[in-house]
Amino acid sequence: MSYRRTIKIVCGFAGGSAVLVVAAAAAEYRGCFGHTPSLFNVLQAAQPAGNRTVASTGHAWDFNWDKRDPSTLLTNGKKKEIVSEDPSSEQDNGKPKATRNILLIRHSQYNLSGNGDHERILTTLGREQAEFTGQRLAALGLKYDIMVHSTMARATETANIISKYLPGVELVSCDLLREGAPIEPVPPVTHWKPDAVQYHEDGARIEAAFRRYIHRADPKQKEDSYEIIVCHANVIRYFVCRALQFPPEGWLRIGLNNGSITWLTVRPSGRVALRTLGDSGFMPPDKLTRT
Repeated sequence: MSYRRTIKIVCGFAGGSAVLVVAAAAAEYRGCFGHTPSLFNVLQAAQPAGNRTVASTGHAWDFNWDKRDPSTLLTNGKKKEIVSEDPSSEQDNGKPKATRNILLIRHSQYNLSGNGDHERILTTLGREQAEFTGQRLAALGLKYDIMVHSTMARATETANIISKYLPGVELVSCDLLREGAPIEPVPPVTHWKPDAVQYHEDGARIEAAFRRYIHRADPKQKEDSYEIIVCHANVIRYFVCRALQFPPEGWLRIGLNNGSITWLTVRPSGRVALRTLGDSGFMPPDKLTRT
């Protein structure tokens, strides 16, 4: 096979961006061995040294991550026995059928110099951001079932502003969603070092919040649901890592703008997808902050 023919075939497989790499590899082979390389040799030379493929971590997806897989549910300490004349029908009735959509909203910009939570209220810009977020959620045209918010002042105020755009949506507060230190981050950072006891206490609470709010639908739920949770950056980042079965200690590698929307979907099978992460494109650039 001619050198030109080899390049054309490679272009067809890999696209134009691969030409330079392949050509360089071919040239190297010519210089070293004095002959035109085969297609196999060109492709092989174009690959990076060492392992030719990215190694798998070996961690399979845990379909029972929320302990709600119907095939493993227990009744009084024993697996539920099928007593119906139609076992397949009873099994189907016990399986979730709806998808849960969970929209995690980070609170808007707030007064960092406030003395205590009651003074750490939204800034003028923060209130504007909450207005934009409320408008965006309304524009999506979804049938929201509930809006749960952290009891901290900045999250409560953000939720109250958003609720103006979502009339009829129930508003509920929850202490579990308060900001905190979920788990010691890896790699460590020097600008933020909570005590070990704070990780111990906050981590248990935030994990409890994850288990309460992030799970597949109950089998009795017939229609897909859309739930809004207004809380804090650390909580949202931890939720995302846990839901996607990523190492939770990597939560601090993620950044979220104030008023941004993070959208998780939990399928009946237990599969989880991240539809958006920290979406704030609905705000003008001069309104974006990350404090």
